[in-house]
Amino acid sequence: MSLRVAVQMDPIESINIDGDSTFAMMLEAQKRGHMLWHYHVRNLSLRAGRVVAWGHPVEVRREKGNHFTLGAPVELDLGTDVDVVLMRQDPPFDMAYITATHILEHIHPKTLVVNDPAHVRNAPEKLFVTHFPELMPETLITTNMAEIGRFRAKHGDIIVKPLFGNGGAGVFHLKPEDPNLGALMEMFTERSREPVMVQQYLPAVRQGDKRVILIDGEVLGAINRVPAAGEARSNMHVGGRPEPTTLTDREREICARIGPALRERGLIFVGIDVIGGYLTEINVTSPTGLQELARFDGIQLERNIWDVIEAKRA
Repeated sequence: MSLRVAVQMDPIESINIDGDSTFAMMLEAQKRGHMLWHYHVRNLSLRAGRVVAWGHPVEVRREKGNHFTLGAPVELDLGTDVDVVLMRQDPPFDMAYITATHILEHIHPKTLVVNDPAHVRNAPEKLFVTHFPELMPETLITTNMAEIGRFRAKHGDIIVKPLFGNGGAGVFHLKPEDPNLGALMEMFTERSREPVMVQQYLPAVRQGDKRVILIDGEVLGAINRVPAAGEARSNMHVGGRPEPTTLTDREREICARIGPALRERGLIFVGIDVIGGYLTEINVTSPTGLQELARFDGIQLERNIWDVIEAKRA
């Protein structure tokens, strides 16, 4: 089966071909004979009920500095000209991102959007996870300083992070003696009216923050991400070191608990974060980790992703 696939992503010239999961998915699609177009979300429009995007036919190859070729720009009707849209632009999960999900909802599921745009909108990383409180560290979502003060008095060490950030940006570890909580909250509230997420600090993060990948609700692999010295964040964007790992019984229990909810919502490619046996995030917008997992374990989960997509299109 040859599929027509439009990839909504950040500018392709800027990606790291050794780490970008979208690039791995595009290479696999091309191997299977699928036709690819690339477009940026800023070129997505809703016009008289039609969802259109100005994009380019694209070929990809694993050659640094020469990893893509774009054809002449074309206007794509995403409701009729393509079979699949991969929604793979990076967060932040802001109103522009939410608007894109509303637009793509006009074509899904006639054109299969991966992941389902309505459920991406309803399942931001740090909020969807709160539907599974029994799997999480103790967590508070608020802008109320009195609430935060009580939470800090109870737990001492805390993590404070923006609710709709990504890649570890704006994540702070505050120890009990740290006097900067008030100034930090002033900074957050000056920039945004959004609440923050406050979590109990998990010392087990020093041994790593596992990124576990689920495809159509089934757990298929994991990597461990170890923070750099002097850093509380394990995200690879900020220097976290990936390493091979295996899953514990507790981590498999977490996956079994959330897997059906992911499948029901059309969330085909999901990466969850687990620290010390606690679920901290469910990443549905633009999960990563495929290439790191391939390097360590030799498994190429982009094949599993396309198997699921092809089965749904069939």
